[in-house]
Amino acid sequence: MAWLFVIVGGLFETAFALCLKASDGFSKLWPTLGFAVSVAISMGLLGLGLRDLPVGTAYAVWVGIGAVGTAVVGILYLGDPATVLRTAAIAMIVGGVVMLNLAGGSAH
Repeated sequence: MAWLFVIVGGLFETAFALCLKASDGFSKLWPTLGFAVSVAISMGLLGLGLRDLPVGTAYAVWVGIGAVGTAVVGILYLGDPATVLRTAAIAMIVGGVVMLNLAGGSAH
């Protein structure tokens, strides 16, 4: 269950990044509220996941999901460039998170 919290929290991290962009410097009400709600949910779920998971691994997965999710949405829907270097960087983030997870470790 802890991994589910971290994964869903990472998806909300993507949501808060996209809402932050849409808020135009917190000048638009609904994206700003979406940002605030998404941050609260994302952090809350990460906190629940950290009850049972090592902080370094859980945080890396959470951030990785948020970073990759935001980059992919930016490329697919917001017109961000899909360069070879950007794609390679996304792949390296995924690879790094996978390797950190495979390294294991105990939370206690």
